[in-house]
Amino acid sequence: MKTYPYDAPIMSNDNRIATHMNIEYAKAKMPADLPRSERLKVEENIKQLLKDNNAVLVAHYYVDPFIQDLALVTGGCVGDSLEMARFGQAHSAQTLVVAGVRFMGESAKILSMEKTVLMPDLEAECSLDLGCPADEFSAFCDAHPERTVVVYANTSAAVKARADWVVTSSVGIDIIRHLHEQGEPIIWGPDRHLGKYIARETGADMLLWQGSCMVHNEFKATELEQLKAEHPTAKVLVHPESPDSVVALADVVGSTSKLLQSTYEMDADTFIVATDLGILHEMQKRSPNKRFLAAPTAGESASCKSCAFCPWMAMNGLQGIEQCLTQHSGEVLMTPELAAAARKPLQRMLDFAESQKQRVAASGDIIKDRALFANVGAA
Repeated sequence: MKTYPYDAPIMSNDNRIATHMNIEYAKAKMPADLPRSERLKVEENIKQLLKDNNAVLVAHYYVDPFIQDLALVTGGCVGDSLEMARFGQAHSAQTLVVAGVRFMGESAKILSMEKTVLMPDLEAECSLDLGCPADEFSAFCDAHPERTVVVYANTSAAVKARADWVVTSSVGIDIIRHLHEQGEPIIWGPDRHLGKYIARETGADMLLWQGSCMVHNEFKATELEQLKAEHPTAKVLVHPESPDSVVALADVVGSTSKLLQSTYEMDADTFIVATDLGILHEMQKRSPNKRFLAAPTAGESASCKSCAFCPWMAMNGLQGIEQCLTQHSGEVLMTPELAAAARKPLQRMLDFAESQKQRVAASGDIIKDRALFANVGAA
């Protein structure tokens, strides 16, 4: 396993949130909390606007719980990035309102070019996306033409268009293992932690782009060990975008969907969760009698013990949803050429995932193949 020899891409001042992890700057752009009476009024207006605009709301697990609940009550969806895009593609609505970060809106557009895709705030970014500029990543790939290019879903449409495969964290291991069995050396981008985890699991020859998620990168093994000691029966759930030392302490490592599934399938009443705090809302809803503890981070200058939340996800607000539906603002635009190029590696992943599901069903032994079946799904 090799790594691309730099750790922090040079970025413009406009991207200084990701460059300096300046969470305070990001917080300044977050929508203000609404008083309950006003919030209820806005929610009712959004419900009507969705009907009037033949629109559906799809939300990520990491956005405000009020938005998650509104998506579900209006017939929309709460899920991971790929779940959101696939739900929007299959839904009859002509307009998709995507509550998440920019690459999620782009993914929805790639799969539904004939539909209008709106976002509450187009400036809601992702540190993995920002840390993998398309021109720099393309040059990196050009320097290693013998390698198959595999990129994580948390990337721009332009980066996806440069790739041979797009993968999610739940199907990534299966795809990399498949490529490794074919003898293909791989370029992986952008998350180095997820790349290292997959390389260890598969033994594949992977050249890693050195990106990271600003949320998952901050989890601390020392603090997590202390929390485990305080709650010895708790099960530790870790997203593989986390550092090696944190992953090593996990009872379950997997995508957001896999971690969520584990909370109601495992025989445990307490869980320590090492991913964005937003997922705790859905976990608590599904298992109201269980206890969920946020895994510790050191925070900036060790100023907090648990500040694992994405500031860009927090930029999604109810008023932003209302505004994009009334003013047609925040539209995700994409050329047909870019969408077609980005869709090819994305469709390759979807076809692979579908073939794996069929293989499990054809075996006639679901219990035997449960592990394989569980690994096919969303990001």
